[in-house]
Amino acid sequence: MIPAVPDHGFGLVPVPGRPDQLAPGLVRLTAPNPGLMTGPGTNTYLVGRGDLAVIDPGPADATHRDAIVAASIPIGPIRWILVTHTHLDHAPGAAALAEATGATVIGFGPADDFEPDQRVADGWELEVDRATTLRALHTPGHASDHLCWLVVESNIVMTGDHVMHGSTVVIRPPDGDLHTYLASLARLRDHRPALAIMAPGHGRLMDHVPEVVDALVAHRLARHARVAEALGRLGQGTVDDLLGQVYADVTEAQLPVARFSLWAHLRALRAEGRAVALDADTEGDTLETRWGHGVAQPA
Repeated sequence: MIPAVPDHGFGLVPVPGRPDQLAPGLVRLTAPNPGLMTGPGTNTYLVGRGDLAVIDPGPADATHRDAIVAASIPIGPIRWILVTHTHLDHAPGAAALAEATGATVIGFGPADDFEPDQRVADGWELEVDRATTLRALHTPGHASDHLCWLVVESNIVMTGDHVMHGSTVVIRPPDGDLHTYLASLARLRDHRPALAIMAPGHGRLMDHVPEVVDALVAHRLARHARVAEALGRLGQGTVDDLLGQVYADVTEAQLPVARFSLWAHLRALRAEGRAVALDADTEGDTLETRWGHGVAQPA
């Protein structure tokens, strides 16, 4: 049985195009890109009480860019644009927003046609104003360049796609990695001082941070056990051979995406010595690789 992830969401439900004041110095504006992978849409956050930092400007969408600029006018100028990671629904809007505002673009590094003006790493801090400091927390797993952004004074953390409200995230190899993801989840759970609120890239605010993280870990480990069991039962198979058994509890529309997370589980089993890629070439394994149960025997 795969345990469900409890819903600790609270506050306003995101509505595309509507600025929501979530806390002093924190406004959420949701992009008009709702869907299977994005829920109500990608959340953009405006942080500050004068000069502003924008976190995750979202897709390259002129309507959303104009809405971000309009939402900033009562507060102050946009000085910085920060991204959690470079996936298509989070970072591509940075270039046009920077052109419109003159803001500095900040991220972990270049990827997926995203090039920051300033590359930053874990622990880097930005003083937005006298009451607001943002700190980068490197949380790879969903993506190797993923940063959560912590408001130091309030212990509110913008989690991007590391933790989403109401669902688990896709782990897409080779950039995504299951073991790394679990370690990054534990980092949020064990953060000191304790995190008060998670503001995700998709969905509502969440509290009860340790409970949410522990439930996500339990969900992933139960899925991992199901993958190991299915592979052991079949002896060998591809992602598509295993998919129906491992993800029988998800909708048909979710299965094409679940393929990537299943691949990540198989790679994790290999790292644990419990699976082997039988026909991987010199370039490595792929979604089509056939996997075997257990450890490869020496020739």
